[in-house]
Amino acid sequence: MSEQPEHYFSEQPAVDDRERTVTFELDGVAYELASSTGVFSGNRLDPGTSVLLGKVVPPEEGGTFLDLGCGYGPISAVLARREDAEVWAVDVNRRALDLARRNTEQSPGTVRAATPEEVPGEVAFDEIWSNPPIKVGKEALHRLLETWLPRLKPGGVAWLVVSKHLGADSLARWLAESGWAVDKHASAKGYRVLKVERP
Repeated sequence: MSEQPEHYFSEQPAVDDRERTVTFELDGVAYELASSTGVFSGNRLDPGTSVLLGKVVPPEEGGTFLDLGCGYGPISAVLARREDAEVWAVDVNRRALDLARRNTEQSPGTVRAATPEEVPGEVAFDEIWSNPPIKVGKEALHRLLETWLPRLKPGGVAWLVVSKHLGADSLARWLAESGWAVDKHASAKGYRVLKVERP
């Protein structure tokens, strides 16, 4: 039975919870993460996240970071390799949040897996990393970014990976028209990595 794509951005996925393991390697570190049905790309490290992690150097200093739309937590696991990292792993999918918690509980850094409503309003971020849920639709995606991008600290940066055929260039234009400084940082495998900063 096929999984419906909307399940991964449902609060409680309707499909049965069938766990599996996702493995990948980055900078000589092997990651083995628990995943499941009903979460985004639950059977492998999805290509967009792979491009993002391959094309952007993880933060070289500690700080407060946001993994927006964290899924089962592969980006959070990478960002939390530093002991001085505080990572907010944010998703609406509670099954994904449970997995992200489990996958980062042994991480050197601190990971706080939370729904959007559970992130205190005063928390600001040095960096935002996201493979955003394009399939929620343009309006919902724009609202999502309008909510979180203003929470970057001065000098902060957001890294977004978006499929070219799902509108990476139009999203870049919209961000620029909305007053953000946007740079097409890298392209690979049909994806663009956008670097977004305050102008």
